[in-house]
Amino acid sequence: MATNVIVAQSGGPSPVINASLQGVIETCRAYPAAFGTVFGAWHGIEGVLKEELLDLSTQPAREITLLRNTPAAGAIGTCRYKLQPQHSEDFARVVAVFKAHRIGFFFCCGGNDSMDTANKVAAMARTQGLDLVAVGVPKTIDNDVGDSTFTLIDHTPGYGSTARYWAYLVQNANEENRGSSPADPVLVLQAMGRAIGYIPAAARLADVARRMPLQIYLSEAGVTLAQLGENVVRQLERDGRCMVVVSEGFDVGAIGAVKDAFGHTSFSASQMTVAQVVTNYLNSLKLPVPGAARCQVPGTDQRAMSIYASDVDLDEAYAVGRKAVEIAVQDGNGWMATVLREPGAAYRVRYDKVPLSAVASSARTFPKAWIAACGMDVTDDFVRYAQPLLGQGWPAVPLENGLQRYARLDLHCVAKRLPAYVAQAYR
Repeated sequence: MATNVIVAQSGGPSPVINASLQGVIETCRAYPAAFGTVFGAWHGIEGVLKEELLDLSTQPAREITLLRNTPAAGAIGTCRYKLQPQHSEDFARVVAVFKAHRIGFFFCCGGNDSMDTANKVAAMARTQGLDLVAVGVPKTIDNDVGDSTFTLIDHTPGYGSTARYWAYLVQNANEENRGSSPADPVLVLQAMGRAIGYIPAAARLADVARRMPLQIYLSEAGVTLAQLGENVVRQLERDGRCMVVVSEGFDVGAIGAVKDAFGHTSFSASQMTVAQVVTNYLNSLKLPVPGAARCQVPGTDQRAMSIYASDVDLDEAYAVGRKAVEIAVQDGNGWMATVLREPGAAYRVRYDKVPLSAVASSARTFPKAWIAACGMDVTDDFVRYAQPLLGQGWPAVPLENGLQRYARLDLHCVAKRLPAYVAQAYR
């Protein structure tokens, strides 16, 4: 007998997250004997706790199709609420909501903390005898889910599009810096990626031949601010200009850090930006050329720009959503859909599954072997790994009246069947 489905998103969004949502919805429709109504939890696990559920099965077909090119998480929302082991009432509430709406399947799309949520729900189902299948759908622009040997997952949907964003941004920034260097010889660009440097590393994809005066600083490289300054001065002496891409997690001392609900630093909400500290420091030095350093801090556009999305990334995001549903039907509870790269020179992937317990709260690091010995670049091995993820085509973003046409779902929640509830962390 078919049972109902809840799909939820969690953590930071990505340019392709809704392609995974589309994959889940459309594949569930292909198994009518297994799946009944597909609900979307409005703002992730918080939507489950609040019993705010959207009926995704009755949405117009065109709106579901438009999810492919709808970025960020506006379609059904996301959150940064973490189910804590000590919050027994939250877990009891999840069980009550699932029972009230006859939920037999739970798909959670997100990063490492989101896989922790999915894993906890899967474990809860086992221990409480709940007839529930929980499956994870990987998503994060940071590419930090899994292990550093790339055997659990090769790369995470969302990363390829953000890498493409940075490759294009640096291409354009180089034109700006080259033209304005008599007045602005140094341009400092701050990239997302708290402690793991896959995003700033993607700047190298703009210039694999290394012709630009480009320096890249991952937080893992261990370079000091003083060393960065020395490197920039030498670049200016040689080329008269310099572009610096620096991770938001680069150690510049206290910045008045603000933490999110997962305990991670929210750099864009903190009192200072790393880019501004670096720029101020460079301008305190005696630069060997006229002019001054200036900085640019791209914000959430890194994860919310559909026009920069990689076609490869879009296809793979859809495929992991589809694979998650197939896993639920064929293999049951406690898995995450995964992307694994096939051996050989040509880029090919296959889709498989790994235990949620293996990826829950994982934190893949950037391989030390991929950091150049100079500490301000990445190696060709990284380029070979990341370049295929950029894709070759432009995404087919439809326009209406000159503006991008995104999916607009009916956001009216279905009727509630339980009393109102306040999540334990908010009491």
